[in-house]
Amino acid sequence: MNDVQLRKKLDELKAGEWNPVSPDTPYEKSALEMFQGMIAGELPPPPIGQSMDFLMSEAEEGHVVFVGWPAAAHLNPMGTVHGGWAATIMDSALACAVHSTCPAGRASTTVEMKLNYLRPIVPDSGMYRCEATIVQAGRTLGIAEARLTGPDGKLYAFGTETCMIFDLPSRND
Repeated sequence: MNDVQLRKKLDELKAGEWNPVSPDTPYEKSALEMFQGMIAGELPPPPIGQSMDFLMSEAEEGHVVFVGWPAAAHLNPMGTVHGGWAATIMDSALACAVHSTCPAGRASTTVEMKLNYLRPIVPDSGMYRCEATIVQAGRTLGIAEARLTGPDGKLYAFGTETCMIFDLPSRND
């Protein structure tokens, strides 16, 4: 999808209901199947994207892309987009890159994240792209790296993240 189509998709999602994925889905589908279902519109996206104006646009094993549109709602007191917006889109992409390697019944959660901000983000400046790729995924830990680029093609932030990979608790627990 191009930038305009992706923005239209986000606007349509924001106009509808954002419900979480069924609690049974992670037991029945791999993370990659869930992500691809969300992109295709077969599964609901996570509600965080509604308030933060971003969504996942691509997913394959070990690699995901999120796109987002920072807006005035994301401003800090200095008049630039709060670093938390960049951190949130990056955490989402980084964690999903790790999580995309998990089969059904396994999940991941962020343990540590390191970001370097390179330039300020201003609101309503267009679509930003966060591309995350797995560095290493083992049985209990996964590491990913990501780059956040702006509509001008420049790098705005770079980061890495470590996630714990674990078995989901038994449904009877």
